[in-house]
Amino acid sequence: MEFKCRGCAGSNVVPVVDLGEQPCADYFPPAENPGPDPRWPLALWLCRECTLVQLGPVQPQLPEEALAVESATSRAHAEASVKEILSDYPELTGGVVFEFGSPHGGSWLEHLQGAGCRVAGDQRADLVVDVHGIVHEPQYGEMLKLRAERLAAGGLLVMEFHHLLPLFVGNQFDTIRHGHWVYMSLRALRNVAALHGLAVESVRQVDMFGGSLLVMLRHAADAHPDASVDVVQEDEDAAGIADEVQLGTLQEAAWHAAGALHDELARHKAAGRTVLGYGAPSKAPLLLDLSKVTTELLPFTVDLAAGKHGRRIPGGGMVPIRPIDELTAARPDVVLVLTWDIADEIITQLEAGGGWGTTYLVPLPEPHERGC
Repeated sequence: MEFKCRGCAGSNVVPVVDLGEQPCADYFPPAENPGPDPRWPLALWLCRECTLVQLGPVQPQLPEEALAVESATSRAHAEASVKEILSDYPELTGGVVFEFGSPHGGSWLEHLQGAGCRVAGDQRADLVVDVHGIVHEPQYGEMLKLRAERLAAGGLLVMEFHHLLPLFVGNQFDTIRHGHWVYMSLRALRNVAALHGLAVESVRQVDMFGGSLLVMLRHAADAHPDASVDVVQEDEDAAGIADEVQLGTLQEAAWHAAGALHDELARHKAAGRTVLGYGAPSKAPLLLDLSKVTTELLPFTVDLAAGKHGRRIPGGGMVPIRPIDELTAARPDVVLVLTWDIADEIITQLEAGGGWGTTYLVPLPEPHERGC
């Protein structure tokens, strides 16, 4: 079967990272479900033409369930981002806005409306927002075209997405998952955007999800790129994230970190220390499966989302998901922070009452302890 690039529709697409067959990341079966869970190939491919990194030709069959709870970090980031954008672009205050939503939450609409912006009907918008939404669309190029068509003349398209650069250099392999169809670099965005008459004007690096880009685009005739574009582009080029050989090293790094996590948990168990998890994110299935972590090493994890309680992490580990108060009642020696991108929020939450002297273990880029 011929595979066309999800961005430019070119045919020169090659596999670069193969993580084997993995369960669907947002499928959390009931804890009593004995498995085995369905699996599909999980591999990254690189388009040699537009440099877009993307999932290969795979279509998981299980529907995603809306079980997650948006973090306080994400909610605060949405509010702060709107204030910053309207401060930098005051002409947008009171303008017409359209938002392409995301399963991750983080909507800007409430804050934009509070600042006087009007939600678009059928008309084009002065401000078009996509915050971690477009990566959930299998046909990235066509969806970017829709965003360009929604943008009024002289308008601003703001896109935030998890950046391929920190994914690569930080060995964030657990963020590769079914349902996230593309893994964006600035170079790839610029290449695909140009096909639809868009150009990048400015870029900001933000901390969300382990490292994201907030990118401002306009119709090409209206865009005046600033120095931030060159800075990020130079960082990407130095890391080689458009090079198939360099990208391929992520596969070995992933297996190495997975083995290190297994060994670290085994070491704690041999020393008589109890380890429990915090979080049941969509990152956890791949991380625990690749690391061969079962209930022998991680008896259970906890999550704020009540809809996940009584369920388990999919894959071979069968790790059950329980309410947070079961973690605090158990007072484990070590807490494995599976939602590592909001580790500060979690540690602050668990230490609010003084804690119990636990050690916090962050799994990536390799297992390491975090202070309170």
